[in-house]
Amino acid sequence: MTKNLETIIEDIYDLFENGKDVSEINLEIFAENLKDLLRDRFKSYKEERRGSLRMSSVGKPLRQVWYEVHGAPGEDLRPNTLLKFLYGDLIEELVLFLAREAGHKVTDQQTTVNLEGVAGHIDAVIDGVVVDVKSASKFAFKKFKDGTLPLDDPFGYMKQLAGYSAALKLDGAFLAMNKESGELTLLEYDREYLAMEHPEARIQEQRGALDSTEPPERCYEPVPDGKSGNMKLAVGCSYCRFKKHCWSDANDGQGLRTFIYSNGPTFLTEVVREPKVPEAKG
Repeated sequence: MTKNLETIIEDIYDLFENGKDVSEINLEIFAENLKDLLRDRFKSYKEERRGSLRMSSVGKPLRQVWYEVHGAPGEDLRPNTLLKFLYGDLIEELVLFLAREAGHKVTDQQTTVNLEGVAGHIDAVIDGVVVDVKSASKFAFKKFKDGTLPLDDPFGYMKQLAGYSAALKLDGAFLAMNKESGELTLLEYDREYLAMEHPEARIQEQRGALDSTEPPERCYEPVPDGKSGNMKLAVGCSYCRFKKHCWSDANDGQGLRTFIYSNGPTFLTEVVREPKVPEAKG
């Protein structure tokens, strides 16, 4: 019987509730994909990273993409960050394996697609829908679960999915897993809704910005750090590896100042009141 994407979560959960004889074919696919993933990731760690316009960049702010393509100085990704990304890739492979085991049709895994001359790799097509698999923190997972992602999408996931949808002429969906609890959720969008993200126009806008010798204006304005009078980077800036270069004129030319709070670092662009927590140097 042909499965529908809308039942994928209950079908995956049923594997754990009732068990089954695991398909040897699906195990082979899973094992080969894991081997390819690990080979590719560890090979890329020692290669020079070159920026280029790609489908995963469609949702990123113009200035960040300009820095990537033009080779601006940026922070090297730390080993723990790379390990976190690898963990996310492993979760993606596991979720797609479970989708197969649950009887859903999974095709075109890591297939290259092209839109307006820009290439990208999709995670998979499941039951005729292009699906982007996400591993998410508890906070990020909530946006997929309650459907508020379009209202708060600092990493441009919607435009990226819209690009895949336009390239393949398929509806799109996010299949997200809370990496803390293991909970799954499905967020679906039809082609017409995703088309309102205008991925083709966005690609042309990015190309125009990249042709300039100067970077576009900053992606985000600083935001207040509580009631201290201090100003800090917006969330979208704080995760960008070009933030120190981009904000080198902050704090009257000193650059960003980083203070280590219990919930992580805060990057201040203006310090009015010195925080009573350690400051990171360098």
